[in-house]
Amino acid sequence: MRIEQWIRKNTASLRGKTVALTGSTGGLGQALCRHLAGLEANLILLDRNPQKAAIADEGLLSEYPALSIRRIPLDLEDMGSVRAAAEALKSLPVDALILNAGAYKIPRRSCALGLDNVFQINFAAPYYLVRELMPLLRERRGKVIAVGSIAHRYSATDPRDVDFSGRARASLVYGNAKRYLMWSLFDLFRGEREARLAVVHPGITFTNITSHYPKPIFALIKYPMKVIFMSTKKASLSILAGVFQDCGDQHWIGPCVFDVWGYPKRRPLRSVTGEEGDAIAARAREIYRRLRED
Repeated sequence: MRIEQWIRKNTASLRGKTVALTGSTGGLGQALCRHLAGLEANLILLDRNPQKAAIADEGLLSEYPALSIRRIPLDLEDMGSVRAAAEALKSLPVDALILNAGAYKIPRRSCALGLDNVFQINFAAPYYLVRELMPLLRERRGKVIAVGSIAHRYSATDPRDVDFSGRARASLVYGNAKRYLMWSLFDLFRGEREARLAVVHPGITFTNITSHYPKPIFALIKYPMKVIFMSTKKASLSILAGVFQDCGDQHWIGPCVFDVWGYPKRRPLRSVTGEEGDAIAARAREIYRRLRED
């Protein structure tokens, strides 16, 4: 099946609908924007780099001249920026919020409330956005599409080191944050009747997250990676599928072959016990309370 065939079979027009997307300037984000533009969605794009945003917008508008794009600055490491973006979104007709932005191996530091920046970017700030926008999403019967990762399987959470600031291994730190994001949202949407949730993941694709290796090593593996991994155009279909398919509690949508390659498929998740899931939800609620009060 070709990508265009999959889109015709599994999606519908988004004319008149508004989709807000974090992380639109990266590889997955740009591919996803093109899919959404092709379905005639209006876009609200939230990113931290205005120069990259301008270049990305120019490319989109050259392909889709009638596309409606609105830009809102968003730096997920800066809670002032996150709060301002949330307030801006509250006055807009958001029908779907896609939490695509993420960070893997970056210089580590403490940010709001002393949270590790990888934890804040991948969990705390996106969770805050969802909690703040829930009244709007309920009013519009909207949807959250949260991008998870197979890295959530790499380690169970640790109540003694919630944000994994004591760990050095990037895959564990990133995976822990995604584990928090996924299960905190499963809890938040459990029993929800108006707003909806889809947890998705793109599998393995060639993006900035896969370019963290030392430069000599990356130069050697760059082109083989492009051959082996799915293109961002295909990998982003799992995120696009989340716009149209609901997941239910502890299910996600991702590539059909070992959660790594292929077209999207909905599958159950058994990575987290009920006890751990409850603990994640309780800590998430406490972190959100502290972020609101800070």
